[in-house]
Amino acid sequence: MARRSIPIEEKIEIQKEQVSKTKDRYEAELAKLEKLMRKRDELRSKELMDAFTNSERSFEEVMRFLAGKEENDE
Repeated sequence: MARRSIPIEEKIEIQKEQVSKTKDRYEAELAKLEKLMRKRDELRSKELMDAFTNSERSFEEVMRFLAGKEENDE
């Protein structure tokens, strides 16, 4: 019984299809990841803004803190 040999061009086409499908799946998963990361960033921004709003600190105090400066550094 002789083995059927698949021509190299056919193998190349099959592999191109596999790569294309894999790339499409990768791009879809990447889009999901980016969407989740944007959502996380939105939630963090809201949480930070809520903390600032409920804080007794002034805008200037918060900005100094975020810049890493102590009150006595001025």
